[in-house]
Amino acid sequence: MSGEVSAEIRTSHILDLAADGKRLDGRGPDEYRKITVEPGFVVTADGSALVRIGDTAVLAGIKLEPGKPFADTPNAGVLTTNAELIPLSNPTFEPGPPQPGAIEVSRVVDRAIRAAETIDLTRLCVTPGEKSWVCYTDIHVLDHSGNLIDAALLAAVSALAHATMPAKRFGIAEADYPLEVQHVPIECTFVRLGDSIVVDPTFDEERAAQGRITIATDETGRVVAMQKGLIGAFSPDDVKDVVRRAFVHGDRLRGLATGGAR
Repeated sequence: MSGEVSAEIRTSHILDLAADGKRLDGRGPDEYRKITVEPGFVVTADGSALVRIGDTAVLAGIKLEPGKPFADTPNAGVLTTNAELIPLSNPTFEPGPPQPGAIEVSRVVDRAIRAAETIDLTRLCVTPGEKSWVCYTDIHVLDHSGNLIDAALLAAVSALAHATMPAKRFGIAEADYPLEVQHVPIECTFVRLGDSIVVDPTFDEERAAQGRITIATDETGRVVAMQKGLIGAFSPDDVKDVVRRAFVHGDRLRGLATGGAR
């Protein structure tokens, strides 16, 4: 049986299950897979975290070093986010230039971090117009089994929450100190499967989905970002419902991201 035919049969089965309020792995529509967060996974990084959501595994690393601020923001540091979908993480990924999926993950994660003002970039300024800290957030997908966006932001935020400013190494201060995190955004992704809208889609559910929506919330009760993906629409009532659900999930996931942070 060809891969295309097998995928079509699986998609049909997933949609049939969704019509009865069921999912292929036995979860309910509003249930995440098991989530684990391991901060400090890479000891040579200034901050890092390995996140697993089910079989999806994403590693985020933080690198901090002095650089020159942008001309239009002379009193602020620099934040840059990059995602890499390595070929070994999924048969659909290929080596070469960044694929659309990698670009989307990096942009959606970066947008949530900036919109929530996770880091006060002005506090990364060392000398206005001359020197500031550059914060590199690198995201590496190790195993893509669905819902990369949620796993990527969770890993990035956890890595930031446990990061250390290497000030002594670069002669900027007499001792290193923790990177200050102001707000903790969490993204929750939902997909439409027929008339059902489920959270934390697996890879097969994403392939079967008629629409995807990601809601980013923070601990202050704000919706800081929203991303619509795939073909398909969500009504205003659908959006209100997933926002409500995102706040509930966000409160729990924030605790996982910041657990043990200084």
